[in-house]
Amino acid sequence: MRHALPLIWRKSLERYRLIGCSCENCGTDYFPPRKVCPKCRRKGKIAPKQMPTEGKVYSYSLVHAAPSGFEFEAPYHVAIVELANGVRLLTQIVDSDAAKVKIGAPVKMVFRKIFEDDCEGVIAYGYKFKAV
Repeated sequence: MRHALPLIWRKSLERYRLIGCSCENCGTDYFPPRKVCPKCRRKGKIAPKQMPTEGKVYSYSLVHAAPSGFEFEAPYHVAIVELANGVRLLTQIVDSDAAKVKIGAPVKMVFRKIFEDDCEGVIAYGYKFKAV
């Protein structure tokens, strides 16, 4: 019997290395990867692409009432980070003085623990960002 890989491992390139994609027809970059380009609506000319690991804070919020499983991290910042190529992604800002987290602040990707599955003890790691 063949067992499927858990989603966490199937998405490892996205999670660990910020691998997105680029449409070879119109040149638009996307993260997470897409099968069809939303801009030009073409399929088949989508290629994997390493996303930049540096960007700037586009918008942010300070979370005081964290959802279940993240209570121990509160308060923490979540932000929309605009990467150098214009791609925006939602992420947590870590290891940063609260005064450094502001719109336009430069940030860089870091590798951190995302969550731990209580049932099986699987720890998921992935990208977060840090103010520079």
